[in-house]
Amino acid sequence: MLSGKTVAVVVPAYNERDQVILVLETMPDFVDRIVVVNDRSTDDTAARVLEYAQRVNRDDRAIPLTRNKTAASKYNEAELVAEQMNRAELAHFVPSEIVNKTLEKDRVILINNLENGGVGAAIARGYKWCKDYGIDCTAVMAGDAQMDPAELESICRPVVTEDIDYVKGNRLIHRSAWLVVPKVRFIGNSVLSLLTKIASGYWHVSDTQTGYTAMSLKALNAIPLHKIYRRYGMPNDMLVKLNIAFCTLREVEIKPVYRIGEKSKMKIWKVIPKISFLLFKSFFKRLWIKYFFRDFHPLFILYHISFLICIATVPIFWMVLQETISGAPYRLSVLILFALLVISGFQSLLFSMWMDIIDNERLNK
Repeated sequence: MLSGKTVAVVVPAYNERDQVILVLETMPDFVDRIVVVNDRSTDDTAARVLEYAQRVNRDDRAIPLTRNKTAASKYNEAELVAEQMNRAELAHFVPSEIVNKTLEKDRVILINNLENGGVGAAIARGYKWCKDYGIDCTAVMAGDAQMDPAELESICRPVVTEDIDYVKGNRLIHRSAWLVVPKVRFIGNSVLSLLTKIASGYWHVSDTQTGYTAMSLKALNAIPLHKIYRRYGMPNDMLVKLNIAFCTLREVEIKPVYRIGEKSKMKIWKVIPKISFLLFKSFFKRLWIKYFFRDFHPLFILYHISFLICIATVPIFWMVLQETISGAPYRLSVLILFALLVISGFQSLLFSMWMDIIDNERLNK
């Protein structure tokens, strides 16, 4: 426990037979549960984790956990409906099986996905277990040992002691980031971080791709876990969902860790287009859900005015381009209309982004 609050760490693992054991062996003592989600590895990752779990779980030092149930009364029908929805939610996850027989007292929990769902699906399944058992703070550490366990407390403490909903590690602000992080990854991360700022509404986040995070139980209950993007766009999709749920966020500095035996399975130039399209859709989803249906805000109108003006500018731009290519004299009315559309569209976009930034300042802690 940390400051009297339960802490769990979700460890997604796919073909990490050597690295995942290093993660488990170096886990800090304040962690109450280590939830390893084996995403149908083709090596003996599951067997090695199970062997480690059977050895460690014999110590019987884990704090017992139980599922909380709401007592029926005429005042808490909403809570009972929420619990029923939570129980039915498991059917929407990747099919899985929990290996442990004594879940309430085992420190290391092994969940085997019965089909490969991707890193996002594995993390979501771990989140689901932690939510069901009411874990106060749930962190994520990848199974490739690229996250320093000594920094876990700095990730979890804001959740435990300051009621921050979501804490992300930030590698890019470390003084050696440009020298340690592979250049392709640094540039790719920066591009995706910029797009994620716009899509998610968390304008101050700068390392969106790191998986070293911690989340409060309140945040776990606020978002649809089974709808988390199942593959490498999961951190970006998570930020959008958290923003829609009005969850607070903080970034803390962590060290970039590379060249310790990990083998990256991400193809950066394939991932960027997919995540960019995901963010494009997520941006409009955030606008409609957060600023129209849940809590109307004028920026919803301003954003859409700017988009409509941009669309209207396209045929006018085409007319100007044709006149330029053909050498024909420019029509003054067309030039004035083009200039008005460009200026008004740009102003509407800037004002809507400014309002978006101001509105979301309350969520950056």
